[in-house]
This record gives sequence, structure tokens and C-alpha cells, in this order.
Amino acid sequence: MQIKANTPSEYIAQIPEASIPYFEKLRATILTNIPTGFEEQMSYGMIGYIVPKSNYPKGYHCDTSLPLPFINIANQKNFIALYHMGIYADKELLDWFVSEYPKHCKRKLDMGKSCIRFKKPEEIPFELIAELMQKITPEKWIKLYENHIKK
Repeated sequence: MQIKANTPSEYIAQIPEASIPYFEKLRATILTNIPTGFEEQMSYGMIGYIVPKSNYPKGYHCDTSLPLPFINIANQKNFIALYHMGIYADKELLDWFVSEYPKHCKRKLDMGKSCIRFKKPEEIPFELIAELMQKITPEKWIKLYENHIKK
């Protein structure tokens, strides 16, 4: 589901009405808990949380004119998605998240490499997401990222 928007508010205004309260709560959870140094902006047609070029001038290696992406949230056709690159890059963080998830949600974890899919938005584990947001600072993300692109 491609949404064309220039701002997070424009993005949210275009998602199905039933998803809006959950999506807004997910966004608020991220904004409240993500460490200082990340910035919110539209990124890849989704709401993104990035390391700005002012803090990491090298930018994203795939397109160095872009800031370093970290997290994105999107409303897809059948689910709300949270893309968290730290989970993809840090096995210890992935293991922690996978082990904690059942303590916060009865539903089986539906996850790809960096994508966590919430098919029942009313069951999004907001407390767990809040904890997840606090696990990686921009400095730690840059270090993880650089270690992975050197491989």
C-alpha cells in the first residue's frame, strides 16, 4: 500500500480510519522512547527515524545523499509494519526481542529480517516497543551499521 505524503501528518491522514489510533500510538511510543539524536521524517514512502546527515555526514551507503535510516513504520494493506534495522544488524537484540515478545503478546510473532508485522493492531505490544526503542543510540547504530557494510 503506497501512500504519497510529505509529512507524517499527511501520511496518517491517508491510512484507514480504523488503523489511525493504533498507528498514532505506535508513532507516539517511538517518539517518546527513541534516544536523542534520531529524527523523524518521511523516508521511503513511510514515516522514518533516521540519523541526520549533520550527525553522520557519510549518509546511507546505497545513496550517500540520504541520511542513515534506522526505523520505519508503515500502514500496509493487512497490517501495521515496524521496520527496525537494529534487530536485523544485532543478533543479541533480535534474540532479546524474540524472547520478550511472548511475554507481551498472545499472538505468534510475525517477523521478517527487519519487519515486524502487526495484523491485529489492537494487540501491538506498545510497552515492548518502548523498551526496544531505548536499546540503541544513534552512536551505537552507526557503529553496528559500519560494521555490517564492511563485511
